[in-house]
Amino acid sequence: MLPEYTADYLLDKKVKIFQPVAGYRASTDAVLLAAFVSGFKHGTILDVGSGTGAVSLCLAERLKKISPQITGLELQPELAELANFSAARNAFGSLSYKNADIRLGTKANGLSPCSFDVVVTNPPYSEHDLPSPNPSKALAHNHSDFSLAHWLEFCLKMTKPQGKIYMVNRAEALPLICSCLQNKAGNLTILPVYSKCGQTAKRILLSAQKDSKAPCRVLPPFFTHSENGEYSPEAQKILRSGSGFEEIIPVLR
Repeated sequence: MLPEYTADYLLDKKVKIFQPVAGYRASTDAVLLAAFVSGFKHGTILDVGSGTGAVSLCLAERLKKISPQITGLELQPELAELANFSAARNAFGSLSYKNADIRLGTKANGLSPCSFDVVVTNPPYSEHDLPSPNPSKALAHNHSDFSLAHWLEFCLKMTKPQGKIYMVNRAEALPLICSCLQNKAGNLTILPVYSKCGQTAKRILLSAQKDSKAPCRVLPPFFTHSENGEYSPEAQKILRSGSGFEEIIPVLR
């Protein structure tokens, strides 16, 4: 049975998403992450920790001409059910969500290692933040008995050789992320995300290629807001028009 939910929209009403009234709800991070996937022509996509499905719903809309097979894995069954409801209402027939506990590994969840061309993930951000009093939000936002290192290990295991991993996280997690990927993935591309000019980066978007030895590159900063507090023109292209970062950052093409 679906929890009490609201009907919301993403990408200037191109995508309809159903989310619980009380519990985890998607943020702009999900839309930015979906837009960071670049150069995708064909293959399969896995969304690890899919929540209400915002990342993969945006990807399904952006890649609808290709219509790749996209699978979401979500620990909370009510969120997976809502995400499947959203996929059906948007007529995304190649998108589906599975209630899965990645802490149990691949076999327990009926998954085959090295089976996805692209893995996208918006993992819980912190082991140490004060948890939300709402159990669903606390589970989505905070690590409990499964660290970021274990999360990335699972993502690497599910990615095909030379496949790509895309993720969003706090900027402060970058050293740990790089350490986890060392000797396992290369060709790192890092995009620092700033709220406004003159502030420190709060988020990073990162891509990595499994088994690659290519060097790391850091892209120019991306600002979500202008000085007047409104979304920057670049952010509006991503959040409203549904553009990908490859359309506004030439080096990603």
